Amino acid sequence: MKNYRAELVGVFGDPVEGNPTGVTMEAAFADKGLDYRYLTLKVLPADLEDAMRSLYVLHMRGINLTMPHKIKVLPLLDELSEAARIIGAVNTVVLREDGKLFGENTDGKGFVQALHHRGVTLEGKNITLLGAGGAAKAIAVECALAGAASITVVNRTLERAQELADTLKKHTKTEAYSERWESRHQISGSTDILINATSIGMYPDDGQKPDIDPEGITPEMVVADVVFDPADTLFLKEAAMRGATPVNGLGMLARQAALNFKLWTGVEPSLEVMEETLRRETERKKI
Repeated sequence: MKNYRAELVGVFGDPVEGNPTGVTMEAAFADKGLDYRYLTLKVLPADLEDAMRSLYVLHMRGINLTMPHKIKVLPLLDELSEAARIIGAVNTVVLREDGKLFGENTDGKGFVQALHHRGVTLEGKNITLLGAGGAAKAIAVECALAGAASITVVNRTLERAQELADTLKKHTKTEAYSERWESRHQISGSTDILINATSIGMYPDDGQKPDIDPEGITPEMVVADVVFDPADTLFLKEAAMRGATPVNGLGMLARQAALNFKLWTGVEPSLEVMEETLRRETERKKI
């Protein structure tokens, strides 16, 4: 008998109208011949508990969570991954066969995989991380779990940088330090990997770049950016001109989505399909 019921996944958020994940996921589902649908759903904070119960009611496979739900969802889950527990935030939930809700955070994992794709290992590396927000925390935790020797968190508000450094020291073996982000901030010469984990340089403000002294970027460094629109940010272009190895945010975003895809379906998606779809979507918005 023909099955007319698609498997359902999606994202809960507010606002959520500008989230391109659904287009990327649908393209990857089609590429693998999977009868899945990705729903982009506006969920207000007051309705999150009801929305999470709908996973059971609608027999969904799982859900992504974006702002403002990544932290508030924690008490509604049955189990967390190690990274999600340390980060204190979840962006992906799986409704398992045993009826339990499992929470994962794939933001940092996607970043680490993007580095590995460029042949960059984290073990024993010294990292300078610009920013201390949600993306920065996810990336810092995953880099620490992957064996980074040290992570220096640079942030305008020193207290937030100190909080993240303290989290790393408490839960991982990585040395962690904090610095206040000064104008034309000086990057330590011992830095192996420099990461912009802020939204500076994101379209339509793509003429901006993090306020650091570019003289501190050396050919030996890997320079990464979480900004994916544009993929080739001004920050990365300048780093490449100085001989550093650039790693863009588009690869991170595609790999994060690919991890979610596999958690829900058990199937490895095509990264090429996901990256090309994301690139096409970001370009389409500007026409």
